[in-house]
Amino acid sequence: MTTIEFETGVINDLRAALERLVPSDLDYEHDKRWQDGNGYSHVRAALLKPSLSIPIVSGRLMLGTWQQIVLLDFDNRPRQRLIRGQIMGIKPSAG
Repeated sequence: MTTIEFETGVINDLRAALERLVPSDLDYEHDKRWQDGNGYSHVRAALLKPSLSIPIVSGRLMLGTWQQIVLLDFDNRPRQRLIRGQIMGIKPSAG
């Protein structure tokens, strides 16, 4: 997950940047062992991390003007995903 401006240009730029950094057509050790062709997806996920923290102030997510929360799924086939949310913080004092 990340926060970006969710529009076609940014999505295409991010996709191209990730392909340059972690090409999908290299020989990955994971693929040699499991024969599933998604070694690149594991490397990309490790670089971008599986979680995201966003501060909440006065009940609102503190995102930039054009930022949205975006789930990045790098796998080479569709899978069912479960997204979990957790709110942590200090309980406001009464009064």
